[in-house]
Amino acid sequence: MPGLIARNRKWLRTLRWTAIVWSGASLLLVVPFIVSVGSRPSGPRDWLAVIFFPIGISVGMILAWVKERLGGTITVVSLLAFYVVRRTTTGTFPKGWGWLAFAAPGFLFLLFSFLSSRARRSAD
Repeated sequence: MPGLIARNRKWLRTLRWTAIVWSGASLLLVVPFIVSVGSRPSGPRDWLAVIFFPIGISVGMILAWVKERLGGTITVVSLLAFYVVRRTTTGTFPKGWGWLAFAAPGFLFLLFSFLSSRARRSAD
């Protein structure tokens, strides 16, 4: 049993660090998008979308470095809200897989949070 617990801890640590590194890479790619002159929102609908992506997703990922469940939830909810806003304002969903790739660390942080709390409960 101690070997199984050690393997689970190692796997959880790898999952968490994968989420941290991936979120860092996502943030490095999103920051130029946030500060670029050519991507200024042109109206209230665009501003509403920008609140969720990239701002909400970025805030969620940064927070997830310390509070995995809260930050992961903010990231995933921001992604879903972004999709809803885009669908209702433009009539279509955002195209491509890039939106999900940027927010994927949020899902990993949530997975880590749930699995680590489950592992703590079973160890007690």
